[in-house]
Amino acid sequence: MTNKEKSAELVSKYVHIFSCPLCNSPMIFANLKSLVCSNNHTFDFAKQGYVNMMTRSTNSHYDKKIFEARNRIIMESGLYILLHEKISEVIDENMNASNDKIMILDAGCGEGSHLQRILDECKNEIIAGIGLDISKEGIRMAARNYKKSIWLVGDLANSPLQDQSCHIILNILSPANYKEFQRISVPNGLIIKVVPRSNYLKELREARFDEKDKTSYKNDETVSLFKQHFHLMDTFEISYTRGLNEKDLTNLTQMSPLSWNMSKDDMEQIINRGISRITIDLDILVGINKSNKTNERPN
Repeated sequence: MTNKEKSAELVSKYVHIFSCPLCNSPMIFANLKSLVCSNNHTFDFAKQGYVNMMTRSTNSHYDKKIFEARNRIIMESGLYILLHEKISEVIDENMNASNDKIMILDAGCGEGSHLQRILDECKNEIIAGIGLDISKEGIRMAARNYKKSIWLVGDLANSPLQDQSCHIILNILSPANYKEFQRISVPNGLIIKVVPRSNYLKELREARFDEKDKTSYKNDETVSLFKQHFHLMDTFEISYTRGLNEKDLTNLTQMSPLSWNMSKDDMEQIINRGISRITIDLDILVGINKSNKTNERPN
């Protein structure tokens, strides 16, 4: 069975959760190759096994090289393993005891490795994963590498999912759209957002800007905005320093947004600084969707 056929078979089990991003109509699974709405808007499965449901053109800083570096850091270095363990623990503790499927959406999933690691940690067959990202390159890589989740190219501001279709929404170091999260989350659904604290990757920032702590980041506004939309049930701080070899440092530098406007010489200069340890400093915000109304879809 090809990747396209495997993905189509998986999506066919959950077609009821999809909504047309053009007209908001329910969708059906057609001819083993497409999602089609009642107005005949059609979205085909790509050969890699994902569905492109974007309705507008986009530009992204992220390219294949960045996603490959991100994948190696997350899947091979173990740099984020404590984050994945804590999130999976939160999910396990808050899962309903019913035998119904639990739909987990990773909103802004990139190339899918955070979602895959968390699903691996949960080890629960009733959990079904969905990864959504604006980047076709990232979703293409996710679909190629991880066959057991649904992968969608789509817009967080107009996600191709039905109202109240997701039990858990992950938003890991990525932009959010809280009104959409409220719309697609079930009542009392779990929202897990990961945001950087002031010391996150501080060694890279100091090497990039050649100064101490003047690029310090505070997440107070981000936390405040989250609390305006969801009941903040808990906050977990993940903070530690981990040793890196030169290969890991190169991958981390390449995947970091700090590299977006760097020349090749600047990047090599940072890598040659001999940074041997890196700081992970994150807040995990765990919220509950207490909204009693369904937000209107964007036109």
